[in-house]
Amino acid sequence: MAASRQARTFLPERADCPLCPSRPEHSTEIPAARFQAAVFENRFPAMVPWPPAGGLCEVVVYTDEHDGSFATLPAERLDRLAEVWTERYRELTARRGIKYVFIFENRGEQVGVTLHHPHGQIYAYPFVPPVPATELGRHAGGCLQCELVRDELSARRRVLINEAGIVAYVPESARWPYEVHVATRAHRPALPDVLPAGRRALLAAMQRVTRAYDRLFEVPMPYMMSMHQSPAQASAQAHLHVEFYPILRDRGKLKYLAGSETGAGVFINDTLAEESADRLRSLLE
Repeated sequence: MAASRQARTFLPERADCPLCPSRPEHSTEIPAARFQAAVFENRFPAMVPWPPAGGLCEVVVYTDEHDGSFATLPAERLDRLAEVWTERYRELTARRGIKYVFIFENRGEQVGVTLHHPHGQIYAYPFVPPVPATELGRHAGGCLQCELVRDELSARRRVLINEAGIVAYVPESARWPYEVHVATRAHRPALPDVLPAGRRALLAAMQRVTRAYDRLFEVPMPYMMSMHQSPAQASAQAHLHVEFYPILRDRGKLKYLAGSETGAGVFINDTLAEESADRLRSLLE
């Protein structure tokens, strides 16, 4: 329950953006005239670090430039973001009481974004959330993500990227039209377990996917991005991967979570995974 979040800042004018650099006539959340990236505790958190079981919510600002997105970050800012995410994962998982660190981004007003400045969030939960907990459950074949990557590489048809140790694909069981998963090809539990070059390759692949999204319907694609990795207590089943849920199913048409999806938990996809992969592959740079 986070009733206090009802009062959070909602789509302010650009001049009042709380994520831009501070200037003499306007102080923001970031007390600097310029910066490369910034992290601070969310002023309107979904969780608070209070006993007996508290969590933490952070905002990660990708750039001091107000206009743009993750897709438009230059290479040096993308590299810095990879290290910021890695450092925050290390620091937060080391905190007492934190069980899972969840890095994510919501993009677009259709997803509920309340600030346009390029940014994401980190939730440090005092428990392992249900979706990661299911992924981390015991599977007869060992690591579930390793199995999925092997299957997609074998099928080939749905693979978008297979470079520098990173695989991106439209999963056969995609729930969202144009859903894409990006994973390390080798079994790596979390960001700190990947060499810096591998982290850069991961974010570069993620960026290529988001740029293809923006070309797909020639509008900025609203999406949810979630990064799945090891809980604070290391798990042999954990395999670092990122899932993108773009919410446009066609030009000007949203994919709604209606009765079947919300009430019964059964997703109905309006596209074929293979056809979605073909379209996105043709748009990769």
